[in-house]
Amino acid sequence: MNIMKSVFLGLVLAGTMSFVCTAEETKGKNMSVTINIYYTGENGNARKFVEEMEESGTVAAIRHEQGNKRYEYFYPKDDKETVLLIDSWESQEALDKHHATPMMDKITQLRNKYDLHMKVERYVEDISGVPAEDKSFIRE
Repeated sequence: MNIMKSVFLGLVLAGTMSFVCTAEETKGKNMSVTINIYYTGENGNARKFVEEMEESGTVAAIRHEQGNKRYEYFYPKDDKETVLLIDSWESQEALDKHHATPMMDKITQLRNKYDLHMKVERYVEDISGVPAEDKSFIRE
């Protein structure tokens, strides 16, 4: 089974995302899907992975795919061996098309090259919006 389809649903503060749907339940619906992938390795390999992803043009190609909303890496301040990827798509269908591209083979090869392990969180857009009781915590 594809790892992206076997991940759990998450919850983001302020109700912008919720535990509302599985990957199968989002098919055919116009709901944004965001995947947080925590790549972890040793000896700086997670950061080397990101560098090679960027230098190879793979990141730029993914960002230009139809339906991609965000593909961005972050480095935790207190963990030098982990990199967070925030990968956001307009719909499950757009994400499925991305998973069918040759870029996924490139990503898998690089992940194996750097011996990275992954923790994955899946978030689905809550189309009802931010609940009134959460709005006081948001500064726009």
